[in-house]
Amino acid sequence: MQGSPPALHGVDPNPPDDDLLDDDLPELAALRALAVEAGPALQTRQLCTVDCGARRFPVLAMCLGNPDPGVPAVGFFGGVHGLERIGAAVVIAWLRSLVSRLAWDDTLHRQLESVRLVFMPLVNPGGTWRGTRANPNGVDLMRNAPVDAERALALVGGQRLGPRLPWYRGAAGAPMEAEAQALCGLVESELLGRPFSLALDCHSGFGLVDRLWFPYAHTARPFPWLAEVHALAAIFEASHPQHRYVIEPQSRQYLTHGDLWDHLVARAAPGSVFVPLTLEMGSWLWVRKNPRQLLSRHGLFNPQVAHREQRVLRRHAPWFDFLVRAAIGHARWCPTPTARAQQHERALDRWYRGQRP
Repeated sequence: MQGSPPALHGVDPNPPDDDLLDDDLPELAALRALAVEAGPALQTRQLCTVDCGARRFPVLAMCLGNPDPGVPAVGFFGGVHGLERIGAAVVIAWLRSLVSRLAWDDTLHRQLESVRLVFMPLVNPGGTWRGTRANPNGVDLMRNAPVDAERALALVGGQRLGPRLPWYRGAAGAPMEAEAQALCGLVESELLGRPFSLALDCHSGFGLVDRLWFPYAHTARPFPWLAEVHALAAIFEASHPQHRYVIEPQSRQYLTHGDLWDHLVARAAPGSVFVPLTLEMGSWLWVRKNPRQLLSRHGLFNPQVAHREQRVLRRHAPWFDFLVRAAIGHARWCPTPTARAQQHERALDRWYRGQRP
C-alpha cells in the first residue's frame, strides 16, 4: 500500500494513476462521476492506494463548503468494512443529492458558506472488491487503532491470532493500515482542529433496528462530550419525534479493541467539540423479510432487493441533513458552561444508570 498526505487542497477528479483498475467497483465509478459533475466545488483527493493482487484501488476523500478552520464541519464515512456496501451507498447517495443541488439550490450554497462537509465514502475499497470485512491484508480497520479495551469480547472485540480469523487487529506494535491512517489523517486535518465538528461512520449488520452509537467502544466510561451528545439527541428527538433510531453509547452493546473513533477522540484539540457517531443499520431486519439472504454473505449485511435498498437510502437522508443543520447552528443548542453539568447528569441517567465512574 502506498500513502500520501491526507490534507485536501484543489481538485483532482481524474484517476491519479493510469494503472488504477477500479472498473469492478461501482462505488468508485460513482465518485469519479460526481467529481466531474460538481467541478471545482467538490475538492477531491487520493489519500492512498490499496493493492489487491494485480489491481490497485484509490482511497478518495471529497470536500464541499468553506475551508475556513473557524467554521464547523461534518464528516461522512462509509465502507470501512468491505462486506457492508450499504454503508458506502448511503454516503454516496447523500453526496449525490448535494451535488445535484449545486446548480440551483441557493439555500444549499448559503449553508456551504457556513460549514465544511467532508466525505470518505469508501474507506476500504480492497475489502469491498474482495467481498471481505477486512482489508486485503486481513486487518479489520475498526480494530486497528492502538487502543486496548477493558473487557473486549473474545474474537469479536479484536484478536491478534492472525489474519485468517475475522476481527484481526494487526500485529502488535505495527503501524496502522494505510486506510486507517488515511481516515485518521483526514479527520485530524479537516475536523479535529475546528471549534466544533461531527462525524458519521455508516455500517450495517447489528440487530433489528437502526442504532446511532457514540464513543466509547473500549470502555464503559463516558466520553468527554457526553453533554453535547445529549443536547444533540434532544434537538433531534424534538424535531423528528417519529424517528426510528436507538441512540446509545456503543459500550452498552459490547467493548472492542482498536476503535478508530476512540483513538481520534483522544487526539482532539483542547477546547474543541468533536462528536463522532456510528450509524449501525439493523441488517437482521432485511434478513427477516427475505430469509434467502442467509445464503449469501453479502445478504447478511446488505438489502438484496432493489426497493428495500432504495428505502434504506431514503430513510437516512433526514438524519444526514439534520447533522449539517445542527453543525451550522451549534451555538444555539450546545450547552453553555453553566448548563453543561446538568446535561451531563441527564446523559448519565439516560445511558449509564448504575455504571457511573
